Amino acid sequence: MQRSAPRLTRILACAALPVMLVVAGCSSDSGSDGGSGGGAGDAAAKGTATATASATPSPTPTVEPAKFAELPQACKALTAKTTSSLVPKAKNAKGTAAASSDLSHRAGCSWNGLEDKGVKGSQYRWLDVSFYRYDSEVSLGSGQERAQENLAKELGKVQATTGAKKLATTSATGIGDEAKTVTYTVRKTDEDFVYASIVARTGNVLVLLSYNGAGYAGAPTPDAKKIVEGATKAAKEAVAAVAAANK
Repeated sequence: MQRSAPRLTRILACAALPVMLVVAGCSSDSGSDGGSGGGAGDAAAKGTATATASATPSPTPTVEPAKFAELPQACKALTAKTTSSLVPKAKNAKGTAAASSDLSHRAGCSWNGLEDKGVKGSQYRWLDVSFYRYDSEVSLGSGQERAQENLAKELGKVQATTGAKKLATTSATGIGDEAKTVTYTVRKTDEDFVYASIVARTGNVLVLLSYNGAGYAGAPTPDAKKIVEGATKAAKEAVAAVAAANK
């Protein structure tokens, strides 16, 4: 009974206090010294953690940077030695630049000419090169990916050339990161024109090169193998010019 007197005194004292104080200060007798009584505090802590997590910003989307920022001067991308050998009697030895409103993204140049060989007839040649550069954009993908996608599209266009015969597509090694060569013949002006078109990609730049020729006035049709060799040589120079323009 002596041990119960202090406890009874405390209970009576607490009974005289306001209800909020009783709950806060007098309920300790029934609990232990463990941690089971922190319900309200735990809820508040969880709420704060949730708010903090919600306030954390989402990572900013990123995309692989484009490899090349510039294009070469198209009419200077091929050496004079190469253009003169592929188009011996070009109307404009320096090449004719293609129209472009943005030379940092699109550029091109062409050469054409008719070499008169007298009684042996004449040989006609046409050479052109085009460059397309793609920037990296979060909504569209990296420049390299965009160039790859457009390589497939441009290749499809070449393969769908109207009137093309003996069409064949092969992989071209040693030209940029990837390249395809399309060969075919087209009959026009009563002559057979032999074509070699190369679609190549180097980084985020697409290089399109076409070389073709025909024999006139009794001259023989150009050898398809030589046309491919000429196109390959020019395409390699064009790809190298892209890298040189970005040094």
